[in-house]
Amino acid sequence: MRIVNRLLGWVSVVVLAIFSIASTTVSAQLVAGKDYQVIKPPQPTASGKNVEVLEFFWYGCPHCSHLQPSLHEWLKRKSADVAFQRQPAAFQDSWVQLARTFYTIEAIGAVDKLHGELFDAIHKTKVLNPGTLVKDQKPLFDWVATKGMNRQKFVETYNSFGVASRAQRTIDTTSAYGISGTPSIVIDGRFVIAPSMVPLKANNAIDYELFFKRVDQLIDIARKNRGGK
Repeated sequence: MRIVNRLLGWVSVVVLAIFSIASTTVSAQLVAGKDYQVIKPPQPTASGKNVEVLEFFWYGCPHCSHLQPSLHEWLKRKSADVAFQRQPAAFQDSWVQLARTFYTIEAIGAVDKLHGELFDAIHKTKVLNPGTLVKDQKPLFDWVATKGMNRQKFVETYNSFGVASRAQRTIDTTSAYGISGTPSIVIDGRFVIAPSMVPLKANNAIDYELFFKRVDQLIDIARKNRGGK
């Protein structure tokens, strides 16, 4: 009986060792050009000693809206040395208006209050239409007022030189990082990964859990490149 128990113990150890090796192999199998893209040239970061993570998004993008719940969960557990920032994307002039909207929300300190609400207003309740807002921002200003914000302050900030200037640079920023679609996550100005690069689940749904595991893997790589452990 003791021999049998020892054999079972050895088998367990071997199985665990194989599983550990397999897990390590899986985590090391990210392939540049397939699982993520390398940004050339690397872009400067503003995070100091921390690893910078940028979320390139567009409020009019349904996939960006779908990402938000998983992103919020990841933000709760991200490492302390990871500095996260939101970055509006724009591939054409018609996208700039919603980039300008984000910069306005950021400037008045209302990201926590309005960021998620704006996604919902466009994609769930559909009280706002991106196509309409390009030509007429009044529905946006009216909507902001229904959220308890100072409408006049929002309008003045939206029309300010600083916000307008940042918004106009959005197309160039999106191009500099090599962003080809939204949502995309940029790690430390060096790597970009998107949910579309991750294999789908059996039901053809996007595997956001796997996506953020890969984000963490790229953060680890960036951390090592910085000389971290």
